[in-house]
Amino acid sequence: MMKIQPLSLAGWQVASVVLACITSGGLLWARRRLRRKQRLPLPPGPSASPHGKHSAQQVQQWIEEYGPIITLTNGKDIHVVIGRHHEAVMLMEKQGAVLADRPYSVASNEILSRGLKFMQMSTCDRFRKYRKAAHAELQMKATLIYDNEQAQYARNIVLDILKDPASHQGHIKRFSATVTLRVIYGKTTPTYVDDPYIRHLQRMVPIVQGALMPGAYKVDTYPFLKYVPGYTRGLDKWADLEHEQFMNNVRQTKMGLENHTGPHSVAGGLLTKPELGMSEHEIAYFCGSLVGASFDTTQVAISTILMAAAHFPEIQEIVQAEIDSAVGRETAPSLENWCTLTKVHAFILEALRWRPVNPLGVPHRAAKDIVWNGYCIPANAIVSGNHWCVSRDPEVFPDPERFDINRWIDEDGNLNDLKAYSFGFGRRICPGLNLANRAMFIAVATIMWAFTIKEDLSNRYNAFELPAAIVSHHKPYSILYEPRTDVEWLKEVMSGQTSKSEA
Repeated sequence: MMKIQPLSLAGWQVASVVLACITSGGLLWARRRLRRKQRLPLPPGPSASPHGKHSAQQVQQWIEEYGPIITLTNGKDIHVVIGRHHEAVMLMEKQGAVLADRPYSVASNEILSRGLKFMQMSTCDRFRKYRKAAHAELQMKATLIYDNEQAQYARNIVLDILKDPASHQGHIKRFSATVTLRVIYGKTTPTYVDDPYIRHLQRMVPIVQGALMPGAYKVDTYPFLKYVPGYTRGLDKWADLEHEQFMNNVRQTKMGLENHTGPHSVAGGLLTKPELGMSEHEIAYFCGSLVGASFDTTQVAISTILMAAAHFPEIQEIVQAEIDSAVGRETAPSLENWCTLTKVHAFILEALRWRPVNPLGVPHRAAKDIVWNGYCIPANAIVSGNHWCVSRDPEVFPDPERFDINRWIDEDGNLNDLKAYSFGFGRRICPGLNLANRAMFIAVATIMWAFTIKEDLSNRYNAFELPAAIVSHHKPYSILYEPRTDVEWLKEVMSGQTSKSEA
């Protein structure tokens, strides 16, 4: 029979440590189990993966079936989707501090962004520094200095359409790129869609936006993969190319400042504000992320608004009557007409409600548990405000499929205070909101002043063919532009050579 030897002092110490670990582990397990039992349930939802590419229309069906907030879950992965206006206000706005973070992504935050991009960044000291920078350079007062140039760029759209109406989407891209690069970097030479930087943006933006989608890359689910040699080679390549582009753009802006040849720009303003404490690298990535977001969403938004104008000709006529009354037919609109063209603003708001630019919304992260209506949205859950569903909330937008600009106009004929979420929620609202609004306004007002926009009945399009992506890019579509006045005179006005009163 084997004789059991008594434990030495060292053995007893080891055994005590093991026993303590087992006991504490058991207590921790019991405590977690108790907390799970006591914790309120998740909002209800379908048996669907939180990482699936679910269409906006599919999510709308789930919201109608399960309620204003739904949960998509798979084990530890929890994605909460907010699909009604009241809940968006109560959670995304009033609890904005709790939902100010972005979900952490190895692909997006660590590799592509190098921890320096504004849009992907979670709340931290650098994020707060970036917010101060955005306020300094992109608040409404700061963007007014670009008004005259934006108006000229909008007139260039008209000239481009007169020359080549079939390429109208390309002309809108050119406008968006020209405005964005002028404001951010001070680039004053014309920007074309075949510009090397624009070609780079058109390749890069879908990759960056795709990385924001939950579960887009396996390295986000299995972070150890970033240590596997060569596994992230593709992402690393894009990150290197973007880094080089960002730094070159800021160096060129800096050179213009030193030579006193560059106009005011966001990058130039930040380079001359040492009190903000931003390094050149931070300025480069801050500006680069603004360019990527602004160029893409602005051109998609304007294309959407023009599509709506063709789709709803009777409402287009109402808006054009307001433009003709307020501006006249002697000269083109300017941003001085901002306060007098209420129906233009309402048309833009309704078009972006009708077909949101960001139908699925950009993901947020809950910093702590959020209790709502008997449910718990747990800390670290991904939370998205679904723009498509919120914009179709029948309690706020009766008969939501009807296109009605009067939703946005009060009984006195002014814009009402109804919340629109085209540019995001809470503390993560788009920092370039003021600039984008003015760009959309002047582009739409100028094009509607110059043309009657019609559907091409020989080449119909599906306005609601929405990709399951952060930004719903349009497939190529055809609409017709019929000049509302003499073409040669229109060319002269758009070129700034004359007005009708001089003709």
